[in-house]
Amino acid sequence: MIVITGAAGFIGSYFAGYLNQKGFNDLVLVDDFTQNRKAANYESKKYSALVDRNQFFDWLKNNHRFVQFVVHLGARTDTTEFDRNIFDRLNINYSKQIWNFCAEYGLPLIYASSAATYGNGEMGYNDDHDIVEKLKPLNPYGESKNEFDKWALKQENQPFFWAGLKFFNVYGPNEYHKGRMASVVFHAFHQIRQTGKMKLFRSHHPDYRDGEQKRDFIYVKDVASVIFFLMNSRKNSGLYNVGTGHARTFLDLVRSTFSAMNVPENIEFIDTPEDIRDKYQYFTQANMSKLIANGYNQTFTSLEDGIREYVGEFLMKNKYF
Repeated sequence: MIVITGAAGFIGSYFAGYLNQKGFNDLVLVDDFTQNRKAANYESKKYSALVDRNQFFDWLKNNHRFVQFVVHLGARTDTTEFDRNIFDRLNINYSKQIWNFCAEYGLPLIYASSAATYGNGEMGYNDDHDIVEKLKPLNPYGESKNEFDKWALKQENQPFFWAGLKFFNVYGPNEYHKGRMASVVFHAFHQIRQTGKMKLFRSHHPDYRDGEQKRDFIYVKDVASVIFFLMNSRKNSGLYNVGTGHARTFLDLVRSTFSAMNVPENIEFIDTPEDIRDKYQYFTQANMSKLIANGYNQTFTSLEDGIREYVGEFLMKNKYF
């Protein structure tokens, strides 16, 4: 039995489908299942139980002996939310409870951290434990993820295997519900379909031309592959970057989206809103050497191939994975 929290969300529901494809159907899906806009993410999945996130710890006390692994992907992920109490409750304290139960019951744990912990990259994008205390995230969401990473690294009482995954810019199917927080690919697709063009933020940094701001964009299929690898290898606990290791420009992304939609390119540049301008990241790129040294040897999907599949097989057909 494999527990997935955040199973109604983007990465959680995709990973449940990924496990189904691998023949794993004894899944326990944990989330707030009262939100109907997320229902299509999980209703076609094969699973053993749906457990409300507020009932999960009681459920775990009674059923931990049947659980083989906990994949904790549930979190508040809104980078524009500034109520720290929400992040304290959902991202820090809830995660601490999961950690302590896994340590007590001898359950291996994978949890979602975030590349938002790196802030604007002054310390680089290396998943070394010795820089975690020095990182300066740019928003309360990133702070909450980094606070939990710091707490986890200090714990003497740990799950026998654990991994905190610093997801970079993830895109792919099952993010229909995310609204403003959905990927740039998702927004580009809908903007192009509605208007025939795409608006990108103008650069306000002398080292970057318009549209050449760079991110490490990773297809959710590759994220699932990394989680599955760590779930099976269970060696060398710690924090791991989950990106491709190759930064790509927003122009690359948008041009690939136009191409996948078979629509002529029409790109406009607009000023970055002043309220986020001083917190805007111009470059992110995961150092993937740690995961590779741990034995991960799969090739990451190229941006062009990932967008082609996402647009052609899912967005154009309004399909879920």
